Amino acid sequence: MRRANLDMVGKLVVIVGLMFGFGYAMVPMYKHICAALGINVLSLTEQQVPGARATSKVNTQVDLSRSITVEFDANARGPWDFKSEVRSVRVHPGEVTTVMYEFRNRQDRTMAAQAIPSYAPKQATSHFNKLECFCFSEHKLKPGESKRWPVVFVIDPKLPKDVQTITLSYTFFEVGGKVPMAPKGSV
Repeated sequence: MRRANLDMVGKLVVIVGLMFGFGYAMVPMYKHICAALGINVLSLTEQQVPGARATSKVNTQVDLSRSITVEFDANARGPWDFKSEVRSVRVHPGEVTTVMYEFRNRQDRTMAAQAIPSYAPKQATSHFNKLECFCFSEHKLKPGESKRWPVVFVIDPKLPKDVQTITLSYTFFEVGGKVPMAPKGSV
């Protein structure tokens, strides 16, 4: 019985050693296979000069064959100013775009507010991907304070071809219970 256990432990140690060696060998094997087949190569510069890097990265996901007009609508529910810096932009699907929004608290008290986005047409909703947006969080602004916030987005190239205009609409509203109520007689 003892002899059988020692044989089993020996076999397991050999198997673990082979697995460990195979794991280390995978990286160079993968590189050689990819180089031989011409797959997973990022640029011609990397193929021609070992260790060289491409100086500028190009987003190959951008669909340059068409462009979409994105219109920006800003609605404020309360006594404050809220608007986008541009009314619309033309973008290619897959292109990362940044648009700035401006907000100013015209009240004589601190307020907490948040924006809710909506899209038109409705079918564009799942293809409009925001990478950064002020609508993801609540914001506090002091009396008279102004802020600028970015919306960074990309439109999925899988957007149906018949959609040529998308409207991004924000409604900015005060969040109740987060700041003291306005004194009576104001606003």
